[in-house]
Amino acid sequence: MPHFSTLTWRIVAFNAIALLVLMAGMVVVQTSSRGLVEERLTGVQEQAAIIAGALAQYTTDADTHTLRTQLAEPLLRELIIPTRLRARLYLPDGKLAVDTRLLLERNSVQVESLPALDRASRVEQWWQRIYDGVMGVRPFTQLAPYSEGGENGRVYQEVNEALSGATASAQRVDDQNKLVLSVATPIESRYRTVYGVLLVSTESGDIDDILRQERFTLIGVCLVAFAVMLLSSLYLAGTIAVPVRRLAAAADRVRQGAGRDAMPRLPERDDEIGDLADSLKAMTASLHDRIGAIERFAADVAHELKNPLTSLASAMEMLVRAPNEDSRQKLMTLVRADVKRIDRLITDISDASRLDAELGREARVPIELSRLLNTIVDIYDVTEISKGQMVKLVDELPPGAKVLGNDERLGQVFRNLIDNAISFSPENGVITMTAVKNHLMARVVVEDSGPGISPENLESIFERFYTERPAQHFGNNSGLGLSIARQITQNANGRIWAENRFEPGTGKPLGARFIVELPLIS
Repeated sequence: MPHFSTLTWRIVAFNAIALLVLMAGMVVVQTSSRGLVEERLTGVQEQAAIIAGALAQYTTDADTHTLRTQLAEPLLRELIIPTRLRARLYLPDGKLAVDTRLLLERNSVQVESLPALDRASRVEQWWQRIYDGVMGVRPFTQLAPYSEGGENGRVYQEVNEALSGATASAQRVDDQNKLVLSVATPIESRYRTVYGVLLVSTESGDIDDILRQERFTLIGVCLVAFAVMLLSSLYLAGTIAVPVRRLAAAADRVRQGAGRDAMPRLPERDDEIGDLADSLKAMTASLHDRIGAIERFAADVAHELKNPLTSLASAMEMLVRAPNEDSRQKLMTLVRADVKRIDRLITDISDASRLDAELGREARVPIELSRLLNTIVDIYDVTEISKGQMVKLVDELPPGAKVLGNDERLGQVFRNLIDNAISFSPENGVITMTAVKNHLMARVVVEDSGPGISPENLESIFERFYTERPAQHFGNNSGLGLSIARQITQNANGRIWAENRFEPGTGKPLGARFIVELPLIS
């Protein structure tokens, strides 16, 4: 037996509930079989009225006020043949004059079912009655029993009422629990003289057969609808549950280390399931990339820490063997520099490792870029720079120009670029920061007057722990500043890159230029 998922069972169950409600409504409407019974009874009344009118017109004697049975018998026989009804003609005293059951060949042989004698037959009959009650073939309410009145028509209440001049009807069940409808109509003259009574009744079971056939057809339609519902639900569940289970199994394999290619793509699914598969595959690839970046970061950290630790270990070993105080002081200076370098590396590494998580949690708000840049330049103006450089701002942004981000993080980007420019610029040089609007972007350019950047390193300088700077600054930087600047810029939906500056005409290098572009907001 196939194992169906919970989702499959839910789809089948909810579709089945909807179908069962619809089927129940149909059954409730259909089981109000009174509509069919009343319609049949109305038809019998109309036929009885027509036949009674014909009998009153052609078979009555106005002088003697009697019904001529010798004329009524053949006329009644001809009128009742096209119907499936039984007609009985009673005289005013209630005695039977004509019974079409005795006149028609179709009634020459009467077949009646005997009451159930054995237990199995009684159980079958009991179940038949329950089925008839549930399906509306026969209501559970008990109807009056029907029995043959013989020669005396006054045993029927409707005949008594018809003898009084009123048309009456009745619904009864015979000993086989079959419905019998009967209508009694007076045969009267225009002066309301009653010559007799016409009792028209259905043969037992003909209404039941119609109702059972109708219910059987209804049940067949319901079963076909249920089968279609079941097949369509299983197909729908298969198109949803199977690929979801496949994706879940692939996710388990990824969790167990199967690799980034374990997550399947579903190109044939041009729907939400296909979108989910693509998203999960992209997420898995992103996680693997992130894990790879963390592994590379850990390896880079180990490599960067190993250099000062090796230098520190060598200095400590040589310190023991130092021949004089001057040598020991030089070694202690080297030790302090290495410790300071390790401390700076650890601080910068800690900041870089927290950056991803903090960028994901920090809310981005509108920031007035001109105010931020002016604040940064004011800080450098009041801060003494070791080589006497000056930071200059050229603000050509439109008034109120804003970008979306975190002011502290964006300020860190521009401070890193300015610090980088300061380390490469000569003494008393000028670091120029220019802010302009470039289409829908705010462009901030930081220019120095240093030696520039090797063309092959214009992209490499943004890698973690990459450092290429003058000898006097070696060990004073961790090589994480530009990498952090790019990471923050990309988180703000911007971009950053580096260029070299050249003197127009001569091509003489003038320094480096770092460009940051951030999208402006209204």
